[in-house]
Amino acid sequence: MKSRQNGLTAALTGLAPAIWGSTYLVATELLPPDRPFLATTMRALPGGLFLLALGQKLPAGIWWWRALVLGVLNIGAFNFLLFVAAYRLPGGIAAMIMSAQPMFVVILAALFLGDRIRGVHALACAMGAGGVVLLVFKGAASLDTVGVLAAGGGALCMASGITLTKRWSRPEGVSLLTFTGWQLTSGGLVLLPFWLSLEDLPDGLTGSNVIGFAYLITLGAVLSYIIWFRGIERLPAVAVSFLALGSPLVATLLGYLVKDQTLSVLQIVGVVVIFLAIVLGQPRPPRPKPEETPSAPPRTTDSHLPDHPVLEQERSG
Repeated sequence: MKSRQNGLTAALTGLAPAIWGSTYLVATELLPPDRPFLATTMRALPGGLFLLALGQKLPAGIWWWRALVLGVLNIGAFNFLLFVAAYRLPGGIAAMIMSAQPMFVVILAALFLGDRIRGVHALACAMGAGGVVLLVFKGAASLDTVGVLAAGGGALCMASGITLTKRWSRPEGVSLLTFTGWQLTSGGLVLLPFWLSLEDLPDGLTGSNVIGFAYLITLGAVLSYIIWFRGIERLPAVAVSFLALGSPLVATLLGYLVKDQTLSVLQIVGVVVIFLAIVLGQPRPPRPKPEETPSAPPRTTDSHLPDHPVLEQERSG
């Protein structure tokens, strides 16, 4: 039963990175160009304020700074670096670099959560990275240094956010919606002054821009992060990190479906390898303990039994 519950939780949690896999397409096709701060702030802040209004509960005590740290790692810094990488690198190259994230979680979980580094996790990390290379690599490509650093920093932010969210968990008496609202709001507020000071406002919003922002706020932030934080609560941190490999899968499939791109044999192999890596990264059901053979009751002798009435009569004469 526990194994089945973990499987269902993993499947639901995997919807979040599947939604995030569409970020590359939305950013390049629907949003105003070269405005990563605008895209990230609009993705996080409106949805966070909406969830705060629903929950009507603010952080207290130590959770003021914890919510800020988690908001920066999980939302603000991660999404900003993701958009920078999406704007400055081909989507495939960005996904390749981001695939290092499970390896970071394996190391951080061992340091901060006491999780044991298992050989199967090392194998899954190698398979995941190799599968992403097969999936998205298309020969020589010019690499932008800022874009590469942004993708690597985004992977480290996500790994740190998963680990700390698991370590600190959700405070007692706080709903999952409110907990998600804290992080979306704090991440958006941290980015707000950078957006206002470093980027100018677009001349106007097109219908495509409105659709893109609406998608990012509802599915790309509110729904997906609620699902994601629920998964972190219920699954091991390492297992959650491997689910994030579904993002480049979806990005590639969307390119195939929307942009009429073709899938080569190597890309199909990459899809299979990534899927196997995700499965390997999930918790294994515990092995059933061998059943102990019940010890036989001590053998009794006639001397321990009450005398039979017939025998008693024979003895009495």
